[in-house]
Amino acid sequence: MTSHTQTMRAAVLGSYGEPLEITSVPRPVAGPGQILVRLQACGVCHTDVHIWRGESVPPHAPSPFVMGHEGIGRVEAIGDGVGGWSLGDRAGVPWIHDTCRRCDECLDGYESFCQHHRAHGLNVPGAFAEYVVCDASFAVALPEAIDPVTTAPVMCAGVTAYGAVKRAGLKAGEKCIVLGCGGLGLYAVQIASRLGVSVLAVDRDPAKLEIARRYGAAETEIADSGLPSRLAAKGEKYHACINFAPTTATWDAMVAGIRPRGRIIAAAMVFQPVPLIQEWLTATGVLITGTSVGTRQEMRELVAMHANKPLETTVEVIGLEDVSAALVALEQGRSKGRYVISFAD
Repeated sequence: MTSHTQTMRAAVLGSYGEPLEITSVPRPVAGPGQILVRLQACGVCHTDVHIWRGESVPPHAPSPFVMGHEGIGRVEAIGDGVGGWSLGDRAGVPWIHDTCRRCDECLDGYESFCQHHRAHGLNVPGAFAEYVVCDASFAVALPEAIDPVTTAPVMCAGVTAYGAVKRAGLKAGEKCIVLGCGGLGLYAVQIASRLGVSVLAVDRDPAKLEIARRYGAAETEIADSGLPSRLAAKGEKYHACINFAPTTATWDAMVAGIRPRGRIIAAAMVFQPVPLIQEWLTATGVLITGTSVGTRQEMRELVAMHANKPLETTVEVIGLEDVSAALVALEQGRSKGRYVISFAD
């Protein structure tokens, strides 16, 4: 539902691949089971690039088509039937808007794999705007002490990394390879290290590996053609490999580095096939699976971890009018960290 008496500024997607239009649109109204959040900050995620380019097209585009799913703000209004929220509470706007609540995945607590979930900025209007409506049961309760700007990327990038580490079933004392030290990979390095896991960070960029060391990585390796051979020569292999690099080039390195009964976790969107020999699976018992964002329980655990000791990331603060340029920079690989839109209070 929308109100035609009040408006807000938003970055609206009119045509795929074209600059977003900064314009006034009707301010949304919280319906039953929903809250209205006034945004303080919203991160710009690489998934937004896929949506902007038309590579991820919803069956029914939201109107207005406002992207954004890493929002932080305060509760401005509360719909009928909502409990547990008060006006002024700090709330996070994650990728998942709602799910079917009926499928096995939802009932088993793995709602991030619900095939009928709706996402902010894809199926429903998102957080590249001054206000956004959230399902009250999927909005993220946040402590007052957090910084909205540096916490915004945690709503997607952070929880995706956390979900990948949890999916890997890592325990203190185990060893893990994190491939790709962009925003998600560097979150994973920190999360796994805090859980007592020894992390080998892999990337093509020595500067990112230096950051990974600072964030807790015990080892680093350059991602080059010799990496599989170097990993194969290691006496002790790794309990898990988590791939955040959007390329098939990491596959041989993971096969070389994983130990028998290890876990390979696909966390990057890689659309090309990789050579998988089934005999290798029968000989090693390696488990291969994927991860998608994170569950509400994982988000609660991550928020508690972040509140206790904030996860580090490099943030470039931008205005709403700069979001199109940020999308281009992300697409071209020119970003030096996470872009975060800051909304004036």
